[in-house]
Amino acid sequence: MTLRGNTRKKVDWGRREFLLGSLGWGFAASGGLSVLGGCTKRDWRADTFIAKVQNYEADIVSAFGKGFRELAVGAEEIKGKRILLKPNLIEPHAGAGHINTHPGVVRAAAEAFLRLGASEVLVGEGPGHSRDSVLVLEESGLGDVLAGEHIPFVDLNYEPGYKARNLGRQSRLATLTLPATLARADWVVSVAKMKTHHWAGVTLSMKNLFGLMPGIYYGWPKNVFHWEGIDRCIFDINATVKPHFAIVDGIVGMEGDGPIMGNPHHAGVIVMGRNLPALDATCARIMGIDPYKVVHLAASSGRLGPIRESDIRQRGERIASVRTDFALLDRIHAQRGIRLGSR
Repeated sequence: MTLRGNTRKKVDWGRREFLLGSLGWGFAASGGLSVLGGCTKRDWRADTFIAKVQNYEADIVSAFGKGFRELAVGAEEIKGKRILLKPNLIEPHAGAGHINTHPGVVRAAAEAFLRLGASEVLVGEGPGHSRDSVLVLEESGLGDVLAGEHIPFVDLNYEPGYKARNLGRQSRLATLTLPATLARADWVVSVAKMKTHHWAGVTLSMKNLFGLMPGIYYGWPKNVFHWEGIDRCIFDINATVKPHFAIVDGIVGMEGDGPIMGNPHHAGVIVMGRNLPALDATCARIMGIDPYKVVHLAASSGRLGPIRESDIRQRGERIASVRTDFALLDRIHAQRGIRLGSR
């Protein structure tokens, strides 16, 4: 069944031509995004929603619907808006569902936003490890979903960019070059995977925004940000882009040597919220990780959002009911000593 809301002419293109044919969506865009401005809020509060979802055959759309209601995301806010979903697609590994955001989660998110009256939903990604984004789509299974449902895809790696002042100011980068599609998206939604990471400790909704940044400007795997400092650049990108919403696919995540070489870990959750640091702090606690020991989350505390547990109102399931400790490796510096309760 084709998702309602994306009114596009049906054309007799091949799969690759359909996906690549969507690239022109944002080329003519100009202007900028709403920005954070580096403000500090000492009394910041945020809501985060946790849903138990045991497998990818479950009714994920209903989980999104409940989450939207709990987080006060309604039709009056979404109607007529263009929604950009940014999944985590990193490498073309067929059958390795713990590496990339699952296609079922992306499809359910698209349907949930369209049910609220979104005028259009598209998917955009700039994979960090592969220059052939369509190959990643095909091998991950997401290509089948996008082509079958006529959801356009934007390869953010090859988009012309526009410069925005770096509002995070943690790295030495005075400006960030953002893909043109961002200027035409009303809502930017990070649709991440719950994973440990060998450089950042965890990769959740905030780290997922590395894939917004065009590879033609920042290299593969976004080398400029590695040189400038991954944690500093995570902060800078989030402060400058200011995404509107985030979803983390934790049905099956990755533990150990993530974001590619780790092992599957079934957490059985989808987590969502409007504030990304709060959401990622909640996900870290579900994973048995102390968010204050994750550099970019600690830096975000009180500046981009709250990470203190008492400042985050948990909707849906409680953290204690879904906590499942992800394996951490002492040989990986970023994972050393970050377990909740460790000294």
